[in-house]
Amino acid sequence: MERTDQMFSQYPDVLNISQLCEMLGGIGPKAAYQLLHSGSIRYFKIGKAFRIPKNSVIAFLNGN
Repeated sequence: MERTDQMFSQYPDVLNISQLCEMLGGIGPKAAYQLLHSGSIRYFKIGKAFRIPKNSVIAFLNGN
């Protein structure tokens, strides 16, 4: 887990959709929204904007 944290240290603690896509290897926004809506990655909304905690993405990548 620590290695994954180091890999993504340049990203902020709370991501937007474009940063999520970049973190996941360049997936498209549609695939990113599908991951969020399926519950695979936790998120919250501020107004209409999706915000994704970086630790949720790291947990997803680690299979948690």
